[in-house]
Amino acid sequence: MSPVTPELLRELVAEARLAPSVHNIQPTRWRLRADGRLELVDDTAVRAPVADPTGHDVLVSHGAALEGMSLALGRRGLSIVEVASAEPQPSQRYATLRVLSIVGARGSTEAPDPLLAGISRRMSWRGAFVPSPEDHAALDLIAAAHEDVICLRESRALGEIAVWADLAELSFLRDEGFRRELLGWMRLSPRHARYLQDGLNREALAMTTIEAVGAGVVLGGLFPALDRTGLAASLVSDRAKTASAAGIVLFCRANGEDPLISGRYFYRVWLAIERAGLAACPISALADHPGFNAKLRTLGQLGEGLRLVNVFRVGRPANPPAQRHFRLAVDQLIV
Repeated sequence: MSPVTPELLRELVAEARLAPSVHNIQPTRWRLRADGRLELVDDTAVRAPVADPTGHDVLVSHGAALEGMSLALGRRGLSIVEVASAEPQPSQRYATLRVLSIVGARGSTEAPDPLLAGISRRMSWRGAFVPSPEDHAALDLIAAAHEDVICLRESRALGEIAVWADLAELSFLRDEGFRRELLGWMRLSPRHARYLQDGLNREALAMTTIEAVGAGVVLGGLFPALDRTGLAASLVSDRAKTASAAGIVLFCRANGEDPLISGRYFYRVWLAIERAGLAACPISALADHPGFNAKLRTLGQLGEGLRLVNVFRVGRPANPPAQRHFRLAVDQLIV
């Protein structure tokens, strides 16, 4: 008899859905099979094709959700003993990517995963940071616990990376299709029908009402004119926020690794940052831009066998946010 019942699956999905996903698009669905195994399902209708043309970031997002499910199971004394690939299903909206075999029993005496405590607290902090004498010790703790992490903290390097981050982001925003897609996933007003469900809403972006209105204007039809005058660069700049970070965390994995595995470790590293008492915000543009990816590889002295998967700015929030997660309802995530 399967240890996972329909009722338990709802509990598990409610926790697993807190894992991060690109633009918070949440492409992962779950299905409980008649044989008791659990399917990780890809909703192929949920995509960001301009920002993620190869689908790599969607797979990393699925990997993070898979780790979220593993952590949720572990909290209940259950574990995944096998992750099997499924046959390709290109014509189906809900395509099974992996089939999970689960064993265990409630009441297990195994020590809980130390990262569990950070799941409910973890969120992107897109505001500024304030320095603390404990920052360097926290960064040391993160780096020591993870071979796939490089922490950069020298102030001159942080200032340089802050400039690179703005340039990388601006290069992508100059693509009209990219801006249109980004705006399609932004929920800049609480009146948006999906404000509490998915995408990047005003609260998640740490914007005031006026800033949110301005973002819609700047990223809309006025962007080319603003860019020609040089105003766009200053209006979308995050340079001061990036420079205020305690450090920049480079998340690296082996070349050729399955993106689902990378996604599992990505989530664990983010939870480790939370456990160290810091908040994080991905700066994906730096990893996605070939030129700045190369600069960071050089700065971080990455070996030839490693790829730079993503970049975080980390530190202590200047104004700690209320801990809110904007996610699809559990019933929408079970197919």
